[in-house]
Amino acid sequence: MTSDEWGRVAEDGTVFVRTADGERTVGQYPEGTPEQALEFYTKRYDALALEVQLLEQRVNAAVLSPDEAATAIKGVRAQVVEANAVGDLASLAGRLDSLSPVLATQRKARKEERAKKAAESKTAKEALVAQAEKLGDSNDWRNGANRLRELLDEWKALPRIDRASDDALWRRFSTARTNYTRRRKSHFAEQHEQREGAKGIKERLAKEAEALASSTEWGPTSGAFRELMRQWKAAGPAPRDVEEKLWQRFRGAQDTFFGARDTAQAEQDKEFAANAEVKEALLVEAEALEPAKGLDAAKKAVRDIADRWEAAGKVPRDKMKDLEGRMRAAEEKIRAVEDDQWRRTDPEKTARADDMVTKLETAIAEIQSDLDAARAAGNEKAAKDLEDNLASRQSFLDMAKQASADYSG
Repeated sequence: MTSDEWGRVAEDGTVFVRTADGERTVGQYPEGTPEQALEFYTKRYDALALEVQLLEQRVNAAVLSPDEAATAIKGVRAQVVEANAVGDLASLAGRLDSLSPVLATQRKARKEERAKKAAESKTAKEALVAQAEKLGDSNDWRNGANRLRELLDEWKALPRIDRASDDALWRRFSTARTNYTRRRKSHFAEQHEQREGAKGIKERLAKEAEALASSTEWGPTSGAFRELMRQWKAAGPAPRDVEEKLWQRFRGAQDTFFGARDTAQAEQDKEFAANAEVKEALLVEAEALEPAKGLDAAKKAVRDIADRWEAAGKVPRDKMKDLEGRMRAAEEKIRAVEDDQWRRTDPEKTARADDMVTKLETAIAEIQSDLDAARAAGNEKAAKDLEDNLASRQSFLDMAKQASADYSG
């Protein structure tokens, strides 16, 4: 195919291009030969063909969006149709027109991709809303605020979806954040109020503790400090900037009092050591008593030991429990023997035992009489039953006589 197929040059230098509608003037080239004129306008065509080729490549590679590509195609086609060039302009226009199905396919693919991303974005936003609403109803005051900020950043990074759905989900997300923020502020305001109240209480307790620190009334003051500590714990935490300072004052007063008390009691324990030796000697006497061999003598002896025990005075605290326990055990041994004797000599129980013996003896005499009569009559069955009854009553009588003997002994 030569340029002569698509154009010609008139004698006056006018250049024509051949189209399906006939020839069209594209310009003049008065200077130079007809060949040079055709070459000049053919190069213009080649430049247009290169532009069309580049546009085809960009469209097929989806470098441009379908709308951008359509605008570019429209512009280049207008240049081709009205081009002052010599060449197969209709072919270039046809190549541009053949890009329309490509754009249609790309538009469909982009639409499907947008729909897919919108669905994914909606699912992701619904998940973010669910997390935000869960946090909105929670009491996670430490981590909740930071997590909600993270959720907001994630929300902003997601593409928008259809306006109605996006607005509805955003309202739920925003409401959850607002609800959490309101409750969090309320919590910390209430906590601040409680801490301020605790501050006042602990300042008072610290002053009371400091006032008791120099007391030498060890028992009552120890109880007072225990009560102050109970109130301290019940008050809850004060603001951080004063909590530790107040505790140091309170604890310092406690340490001062209990340190002085321990020192004083240690001195007392030294003084009471001799008393402990006396009581240990008395315990030897008490534990040696044998009430089973002579209850009255043992009772008299333990009363004498008890009087001397009281006269001996206080003992060191670390020995008090052991000494008192041993003394109670010695007294309990005598009391147990006394109780046993009382049980065995109780008049009421003795009378009941004697009465039971009498009744059983009367019943046995009657059964024996019936048994003799049955044997005389030859009634073996009745005799057998009466013999069994008699044996049973005799066994009860033996036990009743033993009980009566025990109570009388």
